[in-house]
Formats: sequence, structure tokens, C-alpha cells
Amino acid sequence: MNRAKVAVLISGSGTNMGALLYAAKQPDCPYEIVLVASNNPDAEGLSLAQGEGIATFAQSHKGVDRAAFDAIMQQQIEKAGATHVALAGYMRILSDAFVEQWDGRMLNIHPSLLPKYTGLHTHQRALDAGDKVAGCSVHLVTPELDAGPVLGQTEVAIRPDDTAETLGARVKLAEHQLYPRVLSAYVSRDKNPEWLVAQVRERAMTQPEADEISSHGMPCFGIIGGKKFAYVSVDHHGDGKTAILVKISGAEEQAMLIDSDPDRYYRPAYFGDGWIGIRLDLGDTDWDHIADWLAKSWRAVAPKKLTKLIDVAGEF
Repeated sequence: MNRAKVAVLISGSGTNMGALLYAAKQPDCPYEIVLVASNNPDAEGLSLAQGEGIATFAQSHKGVDRAAFDAIMQQQIEKAGATHVALAGYMRILSDAFVEQWDGRMLNIHPSLLPKYTGLHTHQRALDAGDKVAGCSVHLVTPELDAGPVLGQTEVAIRPDDTAETLGARVKLAEHQLYPRVLSAYVSRDKNPEWLVAQVRERAMTQPEADEISSHGMPCFGIIGGKKFAYVSVDHHGDGKTAILVKISGAEEQAMLIDSDPDRYYRPAYFGDGWIGIRLDLGDTDWDHIADWLAKSWRAVAPKKLTKLIDVAGEF
């Protein structure tokens, strides 16, 4: 199994990092921890990682410009070959440049049910508000603090006699269960047929007068009352592939594409020379490129009166 490579950033005890690390020991886990790095050389989690044979890096951020410090971390993460970053009690506000480098590939665990209680002192704030439940969230990291898309949450009941400390202890247990599960699902989504079909659907349905039906057991996108411009093939006839099928000019273009990248492009069975299959399950799909393919394929089958209207509208 080709596992995603994850760098974990910590600042303290590293209990969430430990939860991720021990989950990664299971043979079916879709990720591995390749680096544990910290802005605190005395962080307890470093010794935990070292004891498990995980590479570590530590350097104090004190006296170092934020952007420069993030550049040091970036260098270490790249050196480790990480494809994703997991923040696990990393008590640093990241520079926008660092966040942008890991856009869509950096996750964080936060001790509240976001969007409630961003920032610090989340348990006391939940108690002060009289909430019945608290909890934790895993979210994608964006430049705005704790504001990225939420990927998963677990609720934790608040007891009448709770303090911030007792509530926090139970939320921490929930975090240890939630983070490995969400990280596993997220790093493997680009090979999950349901997620891949949803990505194609989102882009296909932006085409003018597009609709979706099922054809030969495949999601199929066409122009209302007209021709089809894309299919999504999921293990069609047991070929083991998840791919998009789009229109092309003919056999010459088909052969050129297959020669350029035979792992990605293929001649779809039963569709002939006017179509090309593009694998979506290789883990490195360029979704902007897929959107371009869909637009090109749509134009290949759209009535001229419709394309003319679109072209005229584009001039204004």
C-alpha cells in the first residue's frame, strides 16, 4: 500500500501525535508518520516519537522571525518527504506563506465544536456559556485562525459538576479517537470512488444546461435533451479503475495522450476512438485540468447555438 507521508508538528506532550503514531502502526492505515517537529526542544512528545523510531526535529522559535522560522520548518518537512502536515498541539500562529504551501494538505485538531470557541480557553468558555455539550473538531488549516473547513467532530457531554480540567480530560480522549480516523479518511480520499465521483460532478454540473443520469451503471453528464460529454467509470467491467471518460478529436489525439502518460490515459472499452479515459485514482489528479477537459468535452457536443450564446456572453 502506498501510504501518505505525514509530518506532525507539536509543542508539548504530544498525546495527539501519539494517537496518530500508534494508529499508523496498523497495517491498513493509509498514512505513516515520517517526522515529528517542534518549536520547543523540551517538548515531551519528541522523546515519545524518538522511542518509536520516528525522525524528529526541534528548534526554538524565540528570537527568530516568524516567516524565517516557518521556512526552517518547511525545509525539514520537505527533507522528510511529507505529503501532509498534521498540527497536534502546535502552539504557533503560522505565516500565510507556510499555510499556502500546504493548502489542502494541512490539518489541525481543535478542542471545541467549531465554529464555536476558536482560539484558547475553549472548555471554560463552553462552561461559562452554559453549553450542554463540548467536543473537538478536525479542520483544514487556512490563514484565518481555526476557520478552515471542518472535516470531523465528536461531541462530549458536559456534566453539572465539570470544571475546565475535568471536561478537558474527556475532550482529550475524544481527540485521540477522532484525529486518526479523520486523517486516515482525508489522506485516502483521492482514491475513494465516492469522493472522486463527487469532484467530477461538482465540475461537470457547472457546464451550461448540464444534467446527470446513470448510463450503463456509470454516472453520466450531458446537455439537457442532448448528447453526453462525460462519464465516470468506477471499476467498469472489473477493470479496477476510477476514471473520467471525455470526448476527444479522434484516434490520433487518443494515441498521443496514451503515449504521453500510459498510466493515466487509456482507450476506454466500448467507446471507440472519440473518447479518452483519464485515471482519477492515482493520487495526484490535477482537478483544474479535469475541469478544462470537461469544458472542452462539453463544447465538442454542445449545439452551435448554445456555444455561440456562451461565446457572446464571454465578450461582455
